[in-house]
Formats: sequence, structure tokens, C-alpha cells
Amino acid sequence: MRSEGRPVPSETPAPGLVLRLAVLAGAVATLLVVTSAVLELGTTHWGVALVALPLLAAVALVCRWAYPQLFPRALAALMLLLVAIALGGVVAWSSSAEWAVALHVGAAAASLGASLVLAASILRGAATPLASARDYLTLTKPRIMTLLLLTGAAGMFVGAQGVPPLDLLVLAMTGLALACGGASALNHVLDRDIDKLMGSRTERRPVAAGRVSPEQALEFGIVLSALSFALLASTVNLLTAVLALVGNAFYVVVYTRWLKRTTPQNIVIGGAAGAVPPVVGYAAATGSLALPALWLFLIVFLWTPPHFWALALMLKGAYARAGVPMLPVVRGERETARQILLYSLGLVAFTLVVGLWLGPVYTAAALALGAVLVALAWLLRRDLSRGRAQLLFHYSLLYLALLFAAAAVDPLVT
Repeated sequence: MRSEGRPVPSETPAPGLVLRLAVLAGAVATLLVVTSAVLELGTTHWGVALVALPLLAAVALVCRWAYPQLFPRALAALMLLLVAIALGGVVAWSSSAEWAVALHVGAAAASLGASLVLAASILRGAATPLASARDYLTLTKPRIMTLLLLTGAAGMFVGAQGVPPLDLLVLAMTGLALACGGASALNHVLDRDIDKLMGSRTERRPVAAGRVSPEQALEFGIVLSALSFALLASTVNLLTAVLALVGNAFYVVVYTRWLKRTTPQNIVIGGAAGAVPPVVGYAAATGSLALPALWLFLIVFLWTPPHFWALALMLKGAYARAGVPMLPVVRGERETARQILLYSLGLVAFTLVVGLWLGPVYTAAALALGAVLVALAWLLRRDLSRGRAQLLFHYSLLYLALLFAAAAVDPLVT
């Protein structure tokens, strides 16, 4: 029996347009790797390699899970490029010895050949038709992405201690958006069985409803993630690209695939994934990590449980039907409300302590916004109605947005 969540159908369909474009882009990028190596273009050569590598890795992952008959060729192209990159290190170590350069260029050329063979295999026959643009947009969960991008941009402002360069801001936020969208699309693939059971809120999602096949969503999610890494690594810095990729992988593999289905503490641990964007923003602005990045991470990490548990109270019946062990299902509504209040108090206390580093404007906002959050959590503890949970859930979104906006504005006015 096929393992739950694995998107490999009994009859493998033709590769979709997204994968075909990724294969072509990977082949072109590998050609540029070879060309730039021959021309000894230095920085340009390594920048192009940082584009080719994630594209070939994405194609190999998609083939591994959705098109196994193509996986050996995809793996060969990827491994040959990795060998070429390793030999590039030998070239640098040997001060560009002729034998090392020849092996380096030869391995890159072999990777190009394998990429072209793979492209010929994938392009054979008609592509699976694309779903609607609206469904692909839905796969990226744009409303969630908006909040993640806001926290990421605030991280850049905090890191830059002012307004970061506009071009850097645009590139970093575009890369972060690609990472968030890719992770969300993969979440749709893995959660399609749950989504079908949770009622009207999720059963009409593109993959659960069958408007987008699991293979198409898989291609889309992995390619978006690869493009994120390629863009951030080649135009921002490698640390930013790695952090975005780690957050992506944690959300998809650790939270969605494992924690969500196994423990009522799923959102406590899994909240680390949603806390990565401000760290990505900070790294984009500074090229490094420091304590302020950790403070921003922990704010989102502590905010996530009360925010999500309020939603879980609203959807307790749906989670129960789907067999998802959210806290209200496992330990009841009263205990969930108690935990929401405790986490809210801890969150507000932490945000006020962090004000020593983030400044007076931020501290004033943390005090005012936090007082309302705690008051709503206290009222929910006394009255477990859906309306109270809904009010807390929606306010928590506004709370985080305004708090991070204050963190971004503080260095501009103090």
C-alpha cells in the first residue's frame, strides 16, 4: 500500500509544464556554468552554479516522488554537477592547476549532457495541462504569505537599523515569497487527505478537490522552493537562502508530515517554521545573525500557539473528524483556553523585555497591543464561546502585524 501523503499515483502521468520549464532552465543554467568556467568568469561562474544546483535538485526530487522512471537521469545530472562543484574547490586549492581545471570543466560538461538527455526524455509527448491560475495562486496561501512577508520585511528594517536598500528589499522579499509559496503548495499535497475530511473550510482546496493533481502541486511547490534558493543565493547572500530553505523544509517535513499528525504539541514545536521569515529578513540586511534576529524569532514562536489554538477551538469538530490531535481535541477546550492565557502572558512579558533592545516606540506598541491580547485571552478563559475564540484569533493577526511594524519603524524615529 502506498504510504500516506506520498504523491505517486498507480499510473504515472506525463510531466507537467512547470517541471518541463524547470528542466529547461536547469539545462540552460548548466550550459552557462560550463561556459563561464571555460571563460574563467570567477564570481559569475559560481553565481550561475547557485542557480543551476537548486533547479537540478528540484527536478530530481520531483522525479523521485512523481516520475520514478525519470529519476535515474535526473539524479545523474545533479550528482555530476555536485562533482563539478567539488572539483571547483580542488581548482581553488591547487591554484588553478591545469589538470584540476580540466576535470572541473569536464564534470560540468557531463552534467550538461545528462541535463540535455533528461530534458529530451521529459519533453517527449504532451504535457499535463495546467490548472487555473487562481488555483495555483490558492496553493501559495497568499493571506498567510502576506503576514510572513511583513515579519520578514520588519526583520530587514531591524537588521539595517533603518530603511534597507530598495533593490535588496525587493529581491529578499521575492525570494521569501517564493519559499513561502512553495512550502504552502507542498502542504496542500501532504494534507489533501485531511482537507477532504475537515468540511467546507478545506475540502474545496485545489488538491483536495481534484482541480490540481498532486503531481502538479508537487512540481509547483518544489520548483518555487528551488527558485527561492537560486534567487536568494545568487543576488542576496547564501545565508539568507539557506535559512529560507530550512524554514521551508521544517514546515513541510517536520510540522506538516510529522508533528501535525502525531502530537498535540504540534503547533508549539512547528511554530518554529513560521518564525523563520524575520530571521531571513535580518540575514538579508546584514549577511549575518545576531541577538535581535533571535528576539524576532522568539516573538513569533511564542505568538503561534495562542493564535493557532484559538483557530483550533473554532474548528475542534473538524480536527476531530480528520483525526488531527490538536490541543482542544486531545485535552479539551478549558485546558486549551488556559494554555492560551499562559502563552499570551509569556509572550507579552517577553516582548516587553525585548524592548530594551528594540527601542521605545516598539516597547510602547508591545505594551498597548499586549494588554488587549491578554484581556481577550482572559475573556476566552471565562467564556469558551466560538465568538470569543474568533475575536482572539483575528486580533492576534493584527497584533503581530502591528508589533512588527512598530519594530520596523522604531529605528526610523529614534
